[in-house]
Amino acid sequence: MTNRSILVVVTMVLGLTVSSLFTGRAMSQQAQEPVPVVVVTLQAQTVTLTSTLPGRVAASAEAEVRPQVNGIITERLFREGAFVEAGEALYRIDSATYSAAVEQAQAAVTQARVQLDAAEVEAERLVELRERNVTSERAFDEAKAVRDTAAAAVEVAQAQLRSAEIELERTTIRARLSGEIGLARTSPGALVTASQAEPLAVIRDIDPVYVDVTQSAADLLRWTRGQTEDQLTNADTTVRLTLADGSEFDETGTITAAEPNVDPQTGVVVLRMQFDNPDRLLLPGMYVQVELPVGTAENVLLVPQEAVQRDRRGRPFTWVVTAENVVEERQVTILQDRGSEWVVSDGLQDGERVVVAGFQKTGVGATVAPEERPDPEAAPDGEDTEEPAEAGEQTSP
Repeated sequence: MTNRSILVVVTMVLGLTVSSLFTGRAMSQQAQEPVPVVVVTLQAQTVTLTSTLPGRVAASAEAEVRPQVNGIITERLFREGAFVEAGEALYRIDSATYSAAVEQAQAAVTQARVQLDAAEVEAERLVELRERNVTSERAFDEAKAVRDTAAAAVEVAQAQLRSAEIELERTTIRARLSGEIGLARTSPGALVTASQAEPLAVIRDIDPVYVDVTQSAADLLRWTRGQTEDQLTNADTTVRLTLADGSEFDETGTITAAEPNVDPQTGVVVLRMQFDNPDRLLLPGMYVQVELPVGTAENVLLVPQEAVQRDRRGRPFTWVVTAENVVEERQVTILQDRGSEWVVSDGLQDGERVVVAGFQKTGVGATVAPEERPDPEAAPDGEDTEEPAEAGEQTSP
């Protein structure tokens, strides 16, 4: 090898050595710089624990409109889907036959009264003859019986007249309940019969409405025996409703009753809640979810869901930034979810900081530069201050 070749090799080796030294120094300096992460400071508080139960909306009152007399429908007097008042006319039935029956009953009453007047006159005449000993006691008794029979006949005729008038009045079918009336199930010209199986329409009172939900008998026993009742003494016992599209219903409700029976196949009990429905937003048969308060947890922490990760066994844990700005891993105990947060009862302390963003840039034991996440509620309209979560997939506890 010539001297020139040796010189070239030495130059290359020296260049690589110097480059490695500069690269190593840069990497060392970069490793020493704290990585910025976003944290949230936790605060202990008292939280009302809830149980989400599926349910169905039911009308608070329902009346099926049926005819009480036979006849042909001549007129429909309501608008389908409108609100009707109790006593409002809904249908009219051909009343010609019933009007004739009323007139016949009125004539029968008149006839009975004429007969009564004649019997009274005869009875009074026999009374005078009896006082003069002109007539017999038997004739007087017979006249008295005729008079009493005529009086009874008048009462029978009057009762028949009232019955005929009732039948005539029933040719106008009226609402027996104030509420929303549904679709008409018959039309003018149709023949209807008294107390037929098919209703002419259905009226439902949907303000307020009932929501029927199912709860396990075991949970209901714990609740009624007071294991959670004492905890709910000072808690918010308001029942809230979530609609099928995920939005929250504006009105709150109360528990009104519980079915005193347990389904032997499913082991659940039906609970009934009542909700005001001024905008008629809730309709019978609608599927909803009810948040029912079941207890109160004291000194718990609300941890953002993006701060909680899962290990290979599915156990939840968080990264905590210590006072020395060092990342630590903590196993946590989750009671339930609350919106976008987890209710954590164990594993974290009041005032500790948990990492919510920056997981991919650091690790456990590393020194970081924590930055407090701004409060989303304090952010200006249209701005989103939350960074996307980098944690692993969040699952239910």
